[in-house]
Amino acid sequence: MDAINEFLNGIVDAIMTASGEYWTWVLVPLIGFAAVYFTIRTMGVQFRLFPKMVKSLFEPAGIESNGKKGISAYQAFSVSAAARVGTGNVIGVSVAISTGGPGAVFWMWTMGIMVASVGFIESALAQLYKTREGDTFVGGPANYIKYGLGKAWMAKLFAVVLIITFPTVFLMVQSNTITDAVNSSAEEFGFDIGNIGLLTVSIILAAIIALIIFGGLRRIAHVAQLMVPAMALLYLIVGIVMVAINIDQIGPAFSAIFEGAFGVREFVGGGIGTAIVVGFQRGMFSNEAGMGSSPVAGATASVSHPAKQGLTQAAGVYFDTMIVCTITAMIIMVSQPDLGNSDIEGQLVQIAVGDSLGGWSVHVITIVLLFLAFTSCLGNYYYGESNIRFLSKSNTVFTGYRFWILAMVIIGGVASLDTVWGFADVTMGAMATVNLIAILMLAPVALKLLNDYSRQLKDGKDPVFTRDSIDGAGEVPCWDPDADDDRPKTSAGS
Repeated sequence: MDAINEFLNGIVDAIMTASGEYWTWVLVPLIGFAAVYFTIRTMGVQFRLFPKMVKSLFEPAGIESNGKKGISAYQAFSVSAAARVGTGNVIGVSVAISTGGPGAVFWMWTMGIMVASVGFIESALAQLYKTREGDTFVGGPANYIKYGLGKAWMAKLFAVVLIITFPTVFLMVQSNTITDAVNSSAEEFGFDIGNIGLLTVSIILAAIIALIIFGGLRRIAHVAQLMVPAMALLYLIVGIVMVAINIDQIGPAFSAIFEGAFGVREFVGGGIGTAIVVGFQRGMFSNEAGMGSSPVAGATASVSHPAKQGLTQAAGVYFDTMIVCTITAMIIMVSQPDLGNSDIEGQLVQIAVGDSLGGWSVHVITIVLLFLAFTSCLGNYYYGESNIRFLSKSNTVFTGYRFWILAMVIIGGVASLDTVWGFADVTMGAMATVNLIAILMLAPVALKLLNDYSRQLKDGKDPVFTRDSIDGAGEVPCWDPDADDDRPKTSAGS
């Protein structure tokens, strides 16, 4: 195992310097520009339509032409949340604080607030350009690049980068989180499970995932909608208890965050730049807005207007960053562990909880992490599945993809934390670049969708969309006003 980690670390070290420069000088400005641009052009859609964002989560799915209920807005949200809530919100924040300092948390907040507009745009576009496959809808950036921009080569490029990012690198991150959490609990009982134990846990995890992924999207959506809310709620409860116990440390914690983001010492020492870059990196991994992943889940929903799912996914950005990430930051900050100890950066939450609540609480966090990271594996799998099918209809290729998934779960479980996060930053940056360029080019179409939705709301209607509602959208595979199977037959209020 050590030889594998040494080999992978050598590759990571060779590319991380260039990757860091790219994030600093290209991707962070690109994300910032897109967030500000879409916030201005949509007149702050993430603020002014916030009540609609919340309401859209609970809109029932329409009835499809085969008589079955489609994937609801909430189920699609749950699939995307399954990929976001967990590792990104817990381990991602831990890594952000340990590598970028407390100030990184502020920049995660800033990114979350602003990029919610980006989340709206990309998921609305995914709904517009979705296609039907069997009894479900599929889509995402590959679809809106192909049909909206007419650039098949760019669509294939995005699909390939996503497959490298989510069902490969990010899946390794989730598996690594699970094995690390299990090892932390084992240490509370006084023993280290070792490499053999890590491998055993990884194999068991792969076996469980295999049972679910062969059931298709509906099984994944069903599992996700049950597990994500329960585990997220349990985690929030633990976090609130932690904050209540250490209430006297809340003020110093927020002071450390703002000083780290704007302090003179950090400015002179260059720490602010590190905090910004790390905050944006971990923020993107947490809420995924702009990366192009959540639109893959958003495209599956059966809603009456593309803007509705855009609002649903934008709500997810707020939930991930402003609630779950904040709780994680407070858990760590109020306990004040050794933030600079890179050997424990992946376990900061468990250490913080254990220090405040006792050793038994470490096992609670382990269970939460197990379930959240597990559902993240399912979400990552589906993102890859959708894009594999975009590239090839071969059952042989698809079967090979499933076995590849299981291999990544096993490898990720025994790899080092630094290795998997190093690869994640590189592939995530490449994926976000392609997607951000695409949605900026499709901005006029997305704004027309929003205007059509807003106009119908103003007229007192429950917004319903057909592809003749706007012009200049290019090829729109679904939303035919004369085809029953392109739109849900029923829809609840907006």
